[in-house]
Amino acid sequence: MSRMAGQQGLSSVELLVALAMVGILASLSLGNGHETLARRQLDAATRRLDLGLQRARSEARRMDQPCALSLSAEGWRPPSTGGLQPCYRTLESLKEPVAAGEVKLSHNFPERIRFSRNGLVIDGGTAVLTRNGTNLQRCLVMSLPLGITRIGRYGEGRCESDPTL
Repeated sequence: MSRMAGQQGLSSVELLVALAMVGILASLSLGNGHETLARRQLDAATRRLDLGLQRARSEARRMDQPCALSLSAEGWRPPSTGGLQPCYRTLESLKEPVAAGEVKLSHNFPERIRFSRNGLVIDGGTAVLTRNGTNLQRCLVMSLPLGITRIGRYGEGRCESDPTL
């Protein structure tokens, strides 16, 4: 089929080249978007861990009695052992698991993280969070006895502060 004078349009080859270029650009932006989503989920899960600790400390002070939490791969849960009352209000507000299993959590906290009646922390530790799709590793460190937490970037075996959080 020949083109008539003044008729505008694309040939099949031109159309295929244009579609290939659009596909390449879309795949580049999709790859970058996946990395951004993975980082945001990792940051949100790290903040969620910190929020659980802060709420448990507040709950112990508000109730004027000690309470405890446990940290598992799914997030916060009531302790299965020990005589301390769980920090129930904290658990109620943190029902969802850590990013629906997409974020991996490892830690050296004891089975029960205990809070005294005045909100001091009896057990400290470090949690490291990772997610497929990014090389970034987040961390949360809780120190004794004040329960001061620091969240940051994990690398070379330690938790470094990260101003992007």
